[in-house]
Amino acid sequence: MLDVALFVSNATQLKAVLEQGPSSHHYTTLVTLISMSLLLQVVIGILLMVIARLNLNEVEKQWRLNQLNNAATTLVFITVVINIFITAFGAHKTGFLAARTSRTRL
Repeated sequence: MLDVALFVSNATQLKAVLEQGPSSHHYTTLVTLISMSLLLQVVIGILLMVIARLNLNEVEKQWRLNQLNNAATTLVFITVVINIFITAFGAHKTGFLAARTSRTRL
């Protein structure tokens, strides 16, 4: 479920960055990072489905399952690091409220 939540969050962030357009700060960087994160999440999901279909009780498949599990864990770690950078570069949603807030003087 966390993977689904992260996927939806990244899709929303990508939409926000695309709405801001190429003139926004770090546009290319954010589009690249978010796209990489989405792609990795799809690959991880497929990998986890493959792992779930293989029988762990068969000794000859245990080595293969271990390798697939290690690959999935590595990809999850890379996805977390990419999402830390996405947060650091700051993909923010735009719209009426964001425009109104930025014009308000303190």
